[in-house]
Amino acid sequence: MNSLQAFLLGIIQGLTEFLPVSSSGHLEIGNYLFGVNAHSNLIFAVAVHGATVLSTIVVFRKDIWALLKGLFKFQWNEETRYIAKILFSSVPVVIVGLLFQKEIASLFDSDILFVGAMLLVTATILSFTYFAKSGDKSISFRDALIIGLAQTVAILPGVSRSGSTIATGLLLGNKRESVARFSFLMVLIPIIGANILDIMNGEMSSNDSIGFLPLLVGFIAAFVSGLLACKWMIGIVKKGKLIYFAIYCLIVGLITIFAAGI
Repeated sequence: MNSLQAFLLGIIQGLTEFLPVSSSGHLEIGNYLFGVNAHSNLIFAVAVHGATVLSTIVVFRKDIWALLKGLFKFQWNEETRYIAKILFSSVPVVIVGLLFQKEIASLFDSDILFVGAMLLVTATILSFTYFAKSGDKSISFRDALIIGLAQTVAILPGVSRSGSTIATGLLLGNKRESVARFSFLMVLIPIIGANILDIMNGEMSSNDSIGFLPLLVGFIAAFVSGLLACKWMIGIVKKGKLIYFAIYCLIVGLITIFAAGI
């Protein structure tokens, strides 16, 4: 992997981690087009995912700090309940990730036909939000679990994590801003956990080596693009403009399926 490929893949990771178009699906398409496999390079995968985690922390630094201060009061307060909801939402993806780790890894084999089909699924999920009325309730533990189940489905490459979780939260009648906030904060646990598992299970062999410059370029590209996409996405959810991403996923999905058949 050279610096240009690392730069482009980093941008793809950063943008699509937050925009509802599936980062895993777009990375698979990028791998296919560039003739590389970013998933097989443990160091690069950890770096770009770490960059998106960092961008999330930067955007929501005030929220995270407030939650931590509330947590260390050791009381069952609003902040502690919110953190408990985030942990509760992570239960499904943690269970599936641990029990079906090998099966999930096998999905990332540059099968762009499957990716294209799943992008059509994402388009369908996002299109439902067009009919969702703006809710005013706060996310409950029940909602957190259902949103967590939606996140679990997004393990499939081509199904957008942010798209499925935000769409589910909106369809449940929750406030737009609170859904976006919850969706982006809840991703910290599975991404950090997946990276830890990758490091524990992966072998830092010479086959996984990558030069320092491409690694740095990919990290910076993912961080900056993720920072911009995260802020942008919050505004998009508030305005209820997810239907445009449904159209985008429909077009890209159809193009991908057509390309796979050539």
